[in-house]
Amino acid sequence: MDQIKIGRFIAERRKKVNLTQAQLAEKLNITDKAISKWERGKAMPDVSIMLELCGILEISVNELLCGEEISMEKNNEKNEQLLLNMAKEVEQKNKTIWTTMWVIMGVSIIALLGGLAACAYLIPEGPWQVVAILAIAIVFMIPCFYALKLEVSIGAYKCKNCGHEIVPTYSEALWAMHNVTTRYLKCPKCGKRTWCKKVLK
Repeated sequence: MDQIKIGRFIAERRKKVNLTQAQLAEKLNITDKAISKWERGKAMPDVSIMLELCGILEISVNELLCGEEISMEKNNEKNEQLLLNMAKEVEQKNKTIWTTMWVIMGVSIIALLGGLAACAYLIPEGPWQVVAILAIAIVFMIPCFYALKLEVSIGAYKCKNCGHEIVPTYSEALWAMHNVTTRYLKCPKCGKRTWCKKVLK
């Protein structure tokens, strides 16, 4: 979505219905600074007020998200294009989150190995070395839990038996056996447990 184009369209429609930024903000129970940000392409209207905004500006949600008035003949074509663009944006965000998850895991493992090596060479054998190793292991687990949360928040796992896409809860994913990008999960559709591969699309 082109935020600059959408912002210009909001400004154009606001003027067309004879409203100032302050008046539009008052109708939506928000600040005029928020309206200014929209119109400058710095932010997008929140989903919770989008329908109300469209009603005031006398446009459809589709027109708002496209940043232009749409004739009835072109409506279906624009709908399809809008859905494709949104799907691409979601896919790109998923890939970014997936990459971030692997970076977190990689950095954590390097830090863990470095910490363990430092404990082995710098701290004499005894209770303090054990305490240091346990502390490093606990600190290592924190980013691992966060990385798992990122993994669960994107895409789904595809059942090997029936092809159904499973979105497990955090706790289901946490306790499931896993092998890098696959997890041993129970499919709610076929009821069988199998190794399910992660799919981002």
